[in-house]
Amino acid sequence: MWHYKGEEFTSEMIGDYIGFVYIITDGSNDRKYIGKKIFKSKRKLPPLKGKTRKRTKIVESDWMKYYGSSEEVKLMVEEKGADNFYREIIHLCNKKGEMGYLELYEQITRHALLDDSYYNGICQAKIHRSHVKGLKWLMDKNNS
Repeated sequence: MWHYKGEEFTSEMIGDYIGFVYIITDGSNDRKYIGKKIFKSKRKLPPLKGKTRKRTKIVESDWMKYYGSSEEVKLMVEEKGADNFYREIIHLCNKKGEMGYLELYEQITRHALLDDSYYNGICQAKIHRSHVKGLKWLMDKNNS
C-alpha cells in the first residue's frame, strides 16, 4: 500500500496527476530509496482490420505493486517481505518533467548518494526549463 500525507493512496485519488515521487523505507534498517513512478502508460495495439495506423490504449501502470527500479531494493523486498517496507508518496506530479526534477531535488537535498542510509546508487535527469514552470513554489519555499 502507498501512503500520501499519512493516508492510504488509492487509484481513485489519481485524478489528473500523471505520476509521483516516492520514498520507500526499509523497516528493518531504516534505509531509504527515492524514486519516481508514472500512474498510467500507453500500450500500442495492432491496427483494426483494413486500417494501417496502430492504436494507442492508456492503461494503469503497475504502480500499486511497485518497489522501485533498484535491484538491491527489489532483492531486499523479496528476502524480507513487502510488509517490511513503508512506501510513501512525497510529491504528486502533473508532468514528467516535474517528476524528474522533484526526484532529483529530493535525492540531492537528502544527499542520497553520499549518505549510506539510502539505497540510491545513481541520480540522473534530463529536464528542460519549460517542464518545470509550475514548480516556482519550490523556489519560494527555499528562500523563506
